[in-house]
Amino acid sequence: MKKSQTILLSLLALSLFSCKPTVKKNKTEEAPLIGKQVPELKSEIMTPEVLWSFGRLSEPELSPDKKLILYGVTYYDLAQNKGNRELYTIETDGQNLKQITTTKFSEYQAMWTPDGKKITFMSAETGSMQVWEMDPDGNNRKQVTNIENGINGYKYAPDMKKMLYTADVFPEKQFKDIYEGLPKASGKIFNDHMYRHWDTWVTAYSHVFIADLSGALISSGKDILKDEPWECPLAPFGGMEQITWSPDSKVIAYTCRKKKGVEYSKSTNSDIYLFDTETGKTTNLTEGMQGYDVAPLYSPDGKKIAWLSMERDGYESDKNRLFMYDIETRTKTDLTRDLDQNAESPAWSDDGKSLYFISDFHATDEIYRLDIQAGKITKITAGVHNYTAVIPTGNKLIATMVSMSKPAEIYLVDPSSGKETQLSNTNTELLGKLAFGKVEERWIKTTDNKEMQTWIIYPPHFDPAKKYPTLLYCEGGPQSTVSQFWSYRWNFQMMAANGYIIVAPNRRGLPGFGKAWNEQISGDYGGQNMKDYLSAIDAMTKEPFVDKDKLGCVGASYGGFSVYWLAGNHNKRFKAFIAHDGMFNLEAQYLETDEMWFVNWDLGGPFWDKSNKTAQRSFANSPHRFVQNWDAPILVIHGELDYRIVATQGMQAFNAAILRGIPAEFLYFPDENHWVLKPQNGVLWQRTFFNWLDKWLK
Repeated sequence: MKKSQTILLSLLALSLFSCKPTVKKNKTEEAPLIGKQVPELKSEIMTPEVLWSFGRLSEPELSPDKKLILYGVTYYDLAQNKGNRELYTIETDGQNLKQITTTKFSEYQAMWTPDGKKITFMSAETGSMQVWEMDPDGNNRKQVTNIENGINGYKYAPDMKKMLYTADVFPEKQFKDIYEGLPKASGKIFNDHMYRHWDTWVTAYSHVFIADLSGALISSGKDILKDEPWECPLAPFGGMEQITWSPDSKVIAYTCRKKKGVEYSKSTNSDIYLFDTETGKTTNLTEGMQGYDVAPLYSPDGKKIAWLSMERDGYESDKNRLFMYDIETRTKTDLTRDLDQNAESPAWSDDGKSLYFISDFHATDEIYRLDIQAGKITKITAGVHNYTAVIPTGNKLIATMVSMSKPAEIYLVDPSSGKETQLSNTNTELLGKLAFGKVEERWIKTTDNKEMQTWIIYPPHFDPAKKYPTLLYCEGGPQSTVSQFWSYRWNFQMMAANGYIIVAPNRRGLPGFGKAWNEQISGDYGGQNMKDYLSAIDAMTKEPFVDKDKLGCVGASYGGFSVYWLAGNHNKRFKAFIAHDGMFNLEAQYLETDEMWFVNWDLGGPFWDKSNKTAQRSFANSPHRFVQNWDAPILVIHGELDYRIVATQGMQAFNAAILRGIPAEFLYFPDENHWVLKPQNGVLWQRTFFNWLDKWLK
């Protein structure tokens, strides 16, 4: 299931490259010395091992003098089942690429000091995650903090007199502190909801601390959320984009949802708070605004604050608006009021007269400019790609971009023409050795006579005179666009390389096609969006190159739900199914999931409310109610650490198939959450995925 688009890096925000995630303690294990390695290829066809050899570029940061781009690249070593992240710099004209770190400890959240003289970063070199500094060439590495248990994120104040950092606090007493003679007791007692979240049992909260940058090693700071059971940034995906300094270094703006327990689990009502470092006073900037309010961003002159806002409490996929607060006039303005699209990743222009942002339109993510005074929004870029971050620099833009055929690289974009020039070449050599299939956009008529955008991905060296097995791809979220993402699991070029045509429809319930299209799915699981899926695959089976007797259906999360539902309602269209982390039994899902606002909004409420027609329709469409109709082989995949959709959902589906005599397999990961993050598990996932499809469709 999808977290808020302002927080998530969702199942298909697999263009993770622009995100600045909070680095948790479980990333402190020592990593091997891994660098760029272009493998020797046996053929031009991509394999799982080749997919995991791509460098994963992320977090570009522009130096204060606008001359250098700092960024990180992660490479993985399958044999050691580990990855390592190193830092690079490149000039804004693409010249003088330099690797400035070569260590066995990954460097995270690298950024320039405000004066541009140093680069700061986080590393677990001394055992826990701490802040370090070094010269721009990587020399003179020096530890800055020594916080007990480590930190999760940090930012220097613009005047470089203070820094803020986030770290976990542990408010709950352990049994050894309560009862005598039980030092090894492992039990936990809970008396409220939200005791586990995403993949973690909740025993701590992330708080914001302030410390002086005096040159001495920092071992502690002032907790601005002291004695409060709130978290900042928002778990599980919020990062340092949710916290910022004012340009005068006097105020910290931070994102927080000041609720706990069952009220926390039912609400998406987060707010932007302003903490005055001189007086200690906290002001709620967005009091009375009911949905997600996140990612505050001061204008260069400090007179305005921009942030991302959703209107309705409990609805994580509401329109993501770009709001602005004028500090002098104390007025708030919805800057994207007339734009029927989401706004993401805002960035102020150098002169503060414009805001640039990313927005999804018709399944590509493009760069837009908003002129503050005129209120005019201009689309800057267009193409078959996704931009994932934008950094204004004078009369140019620095941006990261991905597509279904290319992982993230850094580009220079001309805001007047939208023309891009590639600056980094992390994977250019490897890409040049591979054959990729054509990506085609089609518009397909739905059962209610609407046009649905659908991506078709063809195998490399596609021959229209041949017939190909074909896969219907079911999207997760449920409200995540099938855009031009590059995935290290659901990689369409990998599927195509194995000889399959992929049909990936932007069915009902996805953003990028207007509010009405996006919101139709809520309360209509098993309804129109399922008809949309069947419209897409039925339209493609009319093509002579599609073998209609060899159709498969695959998907994860809500896509897994879709697979389970279609398995009982497909009228013998499909010969094989694969469901990863899917919802099988919605009544169980309602009581098992971690975030209650999702099931309350999308399912309509609890299954025991017999007077609620929306809820009753939702639960009547639970896939487990149609298992008597299952007639095709199914592969079920699930991770034990998935607390969004718990592993017993997959077990129920697998058991049902086996008991009904349906050929089935269950791929179980005891150490993975809603995603598959470990390298060898990722390759195992790919091999199992294609072995299953090849067995039944070839």
